[in-house]
Amino acid sequence: MNILILAAGYATRLYPLTENKAKPLLEVAGKPMIEWVLDNLAPIPDIDRVYVVTNSKFAKAFEEWAVGYKSRGAKMEFTIVNDGSTSDTDKLGAIGDIHHVLKTQDILHQDLLVVAGDNLFSQPVPGFAEAAKKHPATLALYDVGNLEEIRKYNNVSVNAESVITHFEEKPAHPTTTKTGIALYYYRKDVLPLIDTYIAEGNNPDQPGRLVQWLYPQVNVGTWDVPGTWFDIGSKETLVEANEVFKKFA
Repeated sequence: MNILILAAGYATRLYPLTENKAKPLLEVAGKPMIEWVLDNLAPIPDIDRVYVVTNSKFAKAFEEWAVGYKSRGAKMEFTIVNDGSTSDTDKLGAIGDIHHVLKTQDILHQDLLVVAGDNLFSQPVPGFAEAAKKHPATLALYDVGNLEEIRKYNNVSVNAESVITHFEEKPAHPTTTKTGIALYYYRKDVLPLIDTYIAEGNNPDQPGRLVQWLYPQVNVGTWDVPGTWFDIGSKETLVEANEVFKKFA
C-alpha cells in the first residue's frame, strides 16, 4: 500500500504564519505537524512509499524536510509531488490532488491511504489499515462529544457492521456526535471511481465530499480513532494543539 499526504493547501486563515511556510511544516509541541501524522502511521505494515502532494510554492521545502526526516531515522521512502498550483486561486483541491497523484505516479495498482498533513491524532493507528481492507473504502471517525461542535464538520451514521448509512457535510441538524476526519483508505479496486468523480465535474475540494459521493455506490466502512484528534484551522486551535500535544511528545 501507499500513503498520500495532502499538503497542497495555502492555509490563508493562518497568515502570516503560513505565508512562507506550509501548514503541515508548522511545529506542534516541538515537531512539524506532518511528523505527528507520519510517526503515528509508521507502525502500519507493508507501506511501500509515502507521496506528499504539495504546490509550487512549498515543494522545495517539503523535499528538504523529507531529507531531514529520513536522516533522523524515518524508515519510509518519499516522493514529493508538485501539483503545479501557485495560489489559492488555481489550486486543484484535495480530491483533485488525489486524482493528480494517482494519474501522474501510476499507483492505481496498490491500495491507498490518504491523510491530511495537518490532521493530528495522538496515538498510532496500525489497526486502521487492517480494518480497512474489509471494505472498498474506509473513513476514520472521531467522537467530538457534542452535537453543536459537529455542525463545523460532518455528521456520519453507520449500521451494525460500521458501514456508512448517512454522511452530511456541516449538518444543520446533526444526529450523532461522530465526525469523519481526513484519514481515508481506498482499496485498489475502488480507486478508478475517483477518475469518474472528477470526470463528472464534482467539487474537487474537501476530501469528505468524495466519501459523500461514494457511500451510496459501495460499502464505505468506518473505524474509530483512539486518543485525541485535532483539526487545526485557526491560530487559536494551533495554540491549543501545542498545549494538548505536549503530553504526547
